[in-house]
This record gives sequence, C-alpha cells and structure tokens, in this order.
Amino acid sequence: MILDSLKNAALYESVHPRFKKAFEFLQNTDLVALPLGKMELDGSDLFINVQEVVGKSADEAKMETHKRYIDIQVPITAPETMGWIAVSQLKHTTQEYSAEKDVAFFADKATTFVNVQPYEFAIFFPEDAHQPCIGEGQHKKVIVKVML
Repeated sequence: MILDSLKNAALYESVHPRFKKAFEFLQNTDLVALPLGKMELDGSDLFINVQEVVGKSADEAKMETHKRYIDIQVPITAPETMGWIAVSQLKHTTQEYSAEKDVAFFADKATTFVNVQPYEFAIFFPEDAHQPCIGEGQHKKVIVKVML
C-alpha cells in the first residue's frame, strides 16, 4: 500500500508502466466535474470509476481484494478512511473471488486505518486487502484500475 498526495505522484510513476498515464490524468483533469461511471484511459488495461459513495462504519465497510488490478483510490470532495490488512492474514471469505469482477470479499477487519484527504491517494496492490468508504456522509471519489 502507498499513501501520498497527488502533488507527489511523480515519485511513483516508475512503480508500474501505466502509473505515469494514470497520474497525468488525475493531475490534469477537473476531477470534481467528471461524470459518474466508468471511463477508459487505455482500454481494459487502465480505466477509472467515478463514484458517489456513502460513508460507512468500519463494521459495515467490506474488506475486498483484487488479483488482476491495482487500485488507486482518490477521494475528491471529502476525506475517507480506508482500512488495510495483508491478504496473507485473511481468514473469513464472505464472497469467493469473481474473475469477471476481479473481487473477493471478506469478513476480516483491517489492522491499520489511514485517513485519506481529498486529492491524496491510496494505492492497493493485490497483496493489500482494503476496506474503503469508511466515514460519514456522501462524497465523490475516483478509483483508477491498473491492470497488472
């Protein structure tokens, strides 16, 4: 997992070949004005999901994992707390992995929580189980999906 500000995104462009294009989009786009839904940046290899989410308690938020995509999650209009635990520590599957949706869900809870401010980002790799959308009220966020 990586947590930082979009101002520092250039530090992470070398981590993955598609990160440069992802971060250029995030830094050069009016993210607040983006319509809700999916937008392809490079076909299925790199795309974004713009969402309006309603904050949940840590008990209500679902723990999830992905196998084919890296998530870059960016709150836009309000802070969001995100939980983390290593995939190797997960024990309680609630929904088996769906290759079609590239997601599995777990009843396990995070061991670490980070408060992600607007225009900061959290990167979750397949080794990182994450529990997003913890907070209060409704807010807009962008999730960049980066194919491994």
